[in-house]
Amino acid sequence: MLDHGIKGKTVLIAGGAKNLGGLLARDLAEHGARAVAIHYNTSATKPAADDTVAAIKAAGAWAVALQADLTTAVAVEKLFADTIAAVGKPDIAINTVGKVLKKPFVEITEAEYDEMTAVNSKSAFFFLKEAGKHVNDNGKICTLVTSLLGAYTPFYAAYAGTKAPVEHFTRAASKEFGERGISVTAIGPGPMDTPFFYPAEGADAQAYHKAAAALSKFTRTGLTDIEDIVPFIRFLVSDGWWMTGQTILVNGGYTTK
Repeated sequence: MLDHGIKGKTVLIAGGAKNLGGLLARDLAEHGARAVAIHYNTSATKPAADDTVAAIKAAGAWAVALQADLTTAVAVEKLFADTIAAVGKPDIAINTVGKVLKKPFVEITEAEYDEMTAVNSKSAFFFLKEAGKHVNDNGKICTLVTSLLGAYTPFYAAYAGTKAPVEHFTRAASKEFGERGISVTAIGPGPMDTPFFYPAEGADAQAYHKAAAALSKFTRTGLTDIEDIVPFIRFLVSDGWWMTGQTILVNGGYTTK
């Protein structure tokens, strides 16, 4: 039987320096990953990336941090090439990159639309493409999307709308990569208690989101805790390999599909 565990595996995490990605990088190292390559976007995130690399090494894994703006195909190609040069071909590739915009549909500018598409759709597409070329046979690929894919709501056209294509990218990639034993999934958390959430939401919206999930009162803030998402991703990229082509919403009952 094939080994679908984390132990001894090589991992690449886009957006792996801090918040959910950083916690996930630490977690997979603690569960026995051989090496973890983490990507970060700008120099402002380098201190967090350095801290995460130190934590990965303390857990006994090999670690490297790689900086890139992943909104071009060339940059994503380079990220995989640099990862392979530094730690070897990944067995697990996880993309947590995303950008939130909450704004009325009629006020969204072309520049904003282009940026949201580049970050949320284009980078995800080319990450999946390169993962399909370079992840080892019987590997795992997972992309972070949003539970807003199951919502009927205003103001998130540019955010949820540019994450939505990833659901089909995931299905198509899983069908094409399956002959090599590679599983491909997407996971959509509810609104998470991270610094990305608060600037996009006013006080009334924050209060709504903190009470909207069926299990809200059992979290620290009512929002999705990153600690509750990490085990699901860990499962999908290990023993949960038989689940492929799926987009899973993990949100304590915030939305369903």
